[in-house]
Amino acid sequence: MNPATPGQPGHLADPLHAWSTPLAAPLSAPFPFTFRDVTVLTLSYRTTAEAVRRLLPAPLVPTSDWVLVHLYNMGDVEWLGRYGECNVMLGAELPGRAQGGFSPFLFLNSDGGLAQGREVHGQPKKWANPRVETRGDLIVGVLERNGIDVLTGTMPYKHRRGDLADLKRATFDFSLNLNYKVVPQIDGRDALRQLTSRRLKALTVHECWTDLCSVEIRPNMQAPLHLLPVQETGNAYYWRAEFTLERGEILHDYLAPNPPASPANP
Repeated sequence: MNPATPGQPGHLADPLHAWSTPLAAPLSAPFPFTFRDVTVLTLSYRTTAEAVRRLLPAPLVPTSDWVLVHLYNMGDVEWLGRYGECNVMLGAELPGRAQGGFSPFLFLNSDGGLAQGREVHGQPKKWANPRVETRGDLIVGVLERNGIDVLTGTMPYKHRRGDLADLKRATFDFSLNLNYKVVPQIDGRDALRQLTSRRLKALTVHECWTDLCSVEIRPNMQAPLHLLPVQETGNAYYWRAEFTLERGEILHDYLAPNPPASPANP
């Protein structure tokens, strides 16, 4: 008999190999798992340098004053099914190690996706209702929490073909996602405190469109995107893709006996 896959009910008798709990019905998925039929609206806007610095944990340093907001309709995700997600990203660098997009805010309406993102990657996932819609000749992205449309973004429907490489050149390379992972012990001590990274694998973009965008943010203290105020809007990108989520990397361990010296935020 083949051994059970980590996270499957076959591990009830071997809890040391369980990926997630409950043991009889694991909540989150082990690597790798694939996202298919994904529709994304990526909004770009400039904020203030001070706002970016305030949300980056040292020893990360800012590389840009651009904010990228990715709103996803996840159409077919192994283990998780269909749901919506919103990833807010800032350009950041761990000097000498990595450069990419740091996520200060991340929202979705999937309990399994929320648990997997927080417990494994250290992503700051909270419950909300993100969605991407087509309303006539307009593409609309909405992030709703507590009955408030915290963010609304729009772009014209498929006027100009685009290339995500142009967005990366204009803002920052968001393909490497940086996260601040904090897990406390039951007695209040730190269990984990790390900077982690992950990069999507087997990314296939089926179509991509771009145009100018609008971005409106409404205050909500449980989803405080207003801490990154809009100074100037850039382009939006509307794209369909599939990709696979695999293992990431620990870039910086705050609890290591002698962590490498890195500059603090300016």
